[in-house]
Amino acid sequence: MRYRYYLCDVFTDTRFGGNQLAVVPEATGLSDWQMQQIAREFNFSETTFVFPAEAGHTRRVRIFTPAIEVPFAGHPNIGTAFALATEGAFGAIDGSITVTFEEQAGLVPVTIRRRNGEVLWCELSAPKALSLGKTIPPPTLAAAVSLAAEDIVIRTHLPQVASVGLPFLFAELRDRAALARARVDMGGIDTLVAAGISPDILLYIRSDDEFDLRARMFAPLDGVPEDPATGSANCALAGLLAHYTGTADGSFHWRIAQGVEMGRPSVLEARSEKRAGTVVATWVGGFCVLVSEGQMEVD
Repeated sequence: MRYRYYLCDVFTDTRFGGNQLAVVPEATGLSDWQMQQIAREFNFSETTFVFPAEAGHTRRVRIFTPAIEVPFAGHPNIGTAFALATEGAFGAIDGSITVTFEEQAGLVPVTIRRRNGEVLWCELSAPKALSLGKTIPPPTLAAAVSLAAEDIVIRTHLPQVASVGLPFLFAELRDRAALARARVDMGGIDTLVAAGISPDILLYIRSDDEFDLRARMFAPLDGVPEDPATGSANCALAGLLAHYTGTADGSFHWRIAQGVEMGRPSVLEARSEKRAGTVVATWVGGFCVLVSEGQMEVD
């Protein structure tokens, strides 16, 4: 049977930048095994499969890396909303609309609006409230990413797990040179797994140029050696940083660069809202570009 697909670049307005995504807009009839094989065939960070809604919302969406299915991810939601909107699945978009995807992690609202004339911009709201997990000593984190403990900055927080639907281990580095030197060390990754720590690692620095933050993300056990743009992680980072500010209430926004070291520069806009000392919501958004469309034969 033939299935249509779209390929798009997410968190960029330039083709062949950002994070690649494959979207199968009508996936009814595919088995779990077939979806995993298709995701492995595309070999992008994620591939999405779209189904009719089961709970009265816009669509049901399932997300696969080349190795596993994940309950939620950022750039797949942004790219799926963009691809469906581009093919006209939501009708004409004159101002903005919000669609809601049903996923394993919960409901994911995505706002689609026009920016800069005809260009579509999408922003998701995380399906879960910010949750904070374990912290680890800087040397343990450093060993997993081939850095020295002195490269880890702990003024704001220790290396810590946080999630808004998918857990990541976050650590701030001292400068861009340290960020560029980071490399996965599987022995250090195995140590994290043995300690019950998420082996999906987002490293970031504070930036003083056109970006507020610069980041890299590694998820080797998910079949993603490095990710060009990670919406779910940067969405959680927006919540984590807001949590550690001394402000009890406020709205926070970060413009984040990722994928630069991979040659696929991405721009993510992450924000969070804090009330009475608690982070109550997080969002991440960006542009997308359609690269190609086609059909595949699936036995």
